[in-house]
Amino acid sequence: MIWTAGFRTAVISPYEVVKLSEPRGFSDQTVRQALFMAGGGQRLRVRLTNRYGRSALIIGAATIAAVHGQAALTFDGSEKLTIPPGEDVVSDPIDLTVAPGTNLTLDLYFPQETGLATYSHKPAETARIVTGNQVGAGESTGAEEVEGRFYVAGVDVLAPDDTAVAVAFGDSWFEGVGSTIGANNRSVDMLNRRLEHGWVVNQGIAGNRLLRDEVGEHALARFDRDVLSIPRLTHVLVHFGINDLGLPGMTGEPAATTDALLEGFTALAHRAHQAGLKILAATIGPFAGAVYPGISTPDGLATRREVNDWIRTTTIFDSVFDVARAVENPADPDYIHPTLDSGDGMHLNDRGAEAMANTVALKALTL
Repeated sequence: MIWTAGFRTAVISPYEVVKLSEPRGFSDQTVRQALFMAGGGQRLRVRLTNRYGRSALIIGAATIAAVHGQAALTFDGSEKLTIPPGEDVVSDPIDLTVAPGTNLTLDLYFPQETGLATYSHKPAETARIVTGNQVGAGESTGAEEVEGRFYVAGVDVLAPDDTAVAVAFGDSWFEGVGSTIGANNRSVDMLNRRLEHGWVVNQGIAGNRLLRDEVGEHALARFDRDVLSIPRLTHVLVHFGINDLGLPGMTGEPAATTDALLEGFTALAHRAHQAGLKILAATIGPFAGAVYPGISTPDGLATRREVNDWIRTTTIFDSVFDVARAVENPADPDYIHPTLDSGDGMHLNDRGAEAMANTVALKALTL
């Protein structure tokens, strides 16, 4: 048996995304969070993080619950924990059975002011926040609800030695923006429902870029931590480029060039192959008509078409999944098909997420 990732969430600095979402902290509050498991097992451990914190993080109590049980989290035998700024911790192992495709419920109590939280800002899941220490207390009336995932880096499960694990490494089209919040209908969730063996863990960050830091560190900078650190990894699926082309327009910067994106994708493929991984690349989805000012530009859309032509024909990837063709409007391929559009012209709804998941050839995920 080996420890491997049953759930992962890529975390970001609250100081990097203040323009896109409102970061926050906690004091004398319990935060309850649902963690949707890609993989399962009979033993688990939880990864917590204060990676971008500027002061020590004090956790007064924590519990983890599955369908058929609940347990207190301990860290070196203690139920209380202090995580220094910049550090991650792993809980002691817990005998608690969790099935793939089900939720764990994590309660964390913060007795003192935390400062701004290291978090995932658009996880398509709701955190519930209540006053006082209410870990393990069940649902509370009057809880504040907010989209976000706080201080969680992942959950490891004990799995058979032959378990195959892939990682979805990319942006909001993996993380799940546009899908129904709390329904677990992200494209990665839809892909996992198609798999008979192994699973894919989600390391998408909404707003993340291939070439430049902004919403989280860029792909090449976070590759070692968010991809290579996952035990028993065999494949990496990548979806990048839309934010390199669209987000610069919001701040008056030039969009990434075709040559720069091709160089970035080539470097990503090289890093994956050096690590013995197979890499599957997605074409860049449509974003004409995006409602966000500055996103949709003629130059950015033209570059998208050029890069997609290269992705479809290059030999540097082990497989390509053609998301763009699957979700485009045939009458105007720079636009998402109206039935698959979440409503903002840039993200997929649940049906679109399913269409994206269906573009991945399952045979490409076999060893």
